Amino acid sequence: MTELDTITSNSDPAVQRIIDVTKHSRSNIRTTLIEDTEPLMECIRAGVQFIEVYGSDNTPLSAELLDLCRQHEVPVRLVDSAIVNQLFKGERKAKTFGIARVPRPAKFSDIAQRDGDVVLLDGAKIVGNIGAIVRTSLALGASGIVLVDSDLTSIADRRLLRASRGYVFSLPIVLASREEAVSFVRDSGLRLMVFEADGDLAVKELGDARERLALTFGSEKGGPSNLFKQASAASVSIPMASSTESLNVSVSVGIALHERAQRNFAVSR
Repeated sequence: MTELDTITSNSDPAVQRIIDVTKHSRSNIRTTLIEDTEPLMECIRAGVQFIEVYGSDNTPLSAELLDLCRQHEVPVRLVDSAIVNQLFKGERKAKTFGIARVPRPAKFSDIAQRDGDVVLLDGAKIVGNIGAIVRTSLALGASGIVLVDSDLTSIADRRLLRASRGYVFSLPIVLASREEAVSFVRDSGLRLMVFEADGDLAVKELGDARERLALTFGSEKGGPSNLFKQASAASVSIPMASSTESLNVSVSVGIALHERAQRNFAVSR
């Protein structure tokens, strides 16, 4: 195995690059920090362009990651552990990380080109939930996700990258207003289904629908907004014990997509 160069000085341009990319005040996100082996590998496989990948000099880099970097011609260097500690002072210290160029934001047309159902999240703001939904949507054949009123300004948000384990670039995720989302659903001929506690249909019935659906979930407290309710073809509920007020939104999405998996897998072949 080729011996890797080690960054031992704060004057190395890569150190300033890492400092810049971790600033919370950045308004224009063109590059992002991706942390940990699994997210790095997923992003590389998804075609994300990396400037460089780094590892702390006191932690061995994954042989699989190194091989993938070689295949995709991604430069790799080690960083002195003392510098790593300075770079991530006051926060979780990544042992393996990389600087990548943020791909262009996904568009509705990217979702329209695919055949699976669309997941529409209305007012979901907890990044951990959104990250879990990204992984579930990819695993169960959804064609993309539309985020409305999520408080995110970019899907390259470091919190979302962590929560999704790097899968945010593996399927289209569009940030949109409610009006834009409703227009897309109508223009695409999707049946909009809103999930509510007292929905007209049981989630089990979704498995029989052959057409493409826009599965719409609101926040756990407020549910879907009126605009989506008015535009919906039907409301859907997930049966649960009366002693339970609601399900976590990521759990609800997983249940719905599992019912739709056979259809979504069939059209993606």
